[in-house]
Amino acid sequence: QVQVVESGGGLVQAGGSLRLSCTASGRTFSVYGFGWFRQAPGKERERVATISWSGKTTTYADSVKGRFTISRDNAENTVYLQMNSLIPEDTAVYYCNAQAYYSGGNFNPGAYWGVGTQVTVSS
Repeated sequence: QVQVVESGGGLVQAGGSLRLSCTASGRTFSVYGFGWFRQAPGKERERVATISWSGKTTTYADSVKGRFTISRDNAENTVYLQMNSLIPEDTAVYYCNAQAYYSGGNFNPGAYWGVGTQVTVSS
């Protein structure tokens, strides 16, 4: 199981952009698919975007389609989440998670969760 560290969060005005990074440990990064999740205060954690181990398949929650883009750089052991046109409803702690050989469809989060990175969007 890989361990991940999320970074890149911050405070941004509505309409702005942020790029989150998820850096994973281990030599087997390339066989893992990844998912970005978020949790707002008082709400359950929700899946935002996923990317398959090959990078060929991505999925997005309806609430972020057209605004967020997930990508990966195997050479850097890093998965990114580019967030554009941010709105206050995007305010949450964002988490990254890994699933071995994830090729698309339902994503089953692994047991390990990082501490997340806080994203705050002001109106």
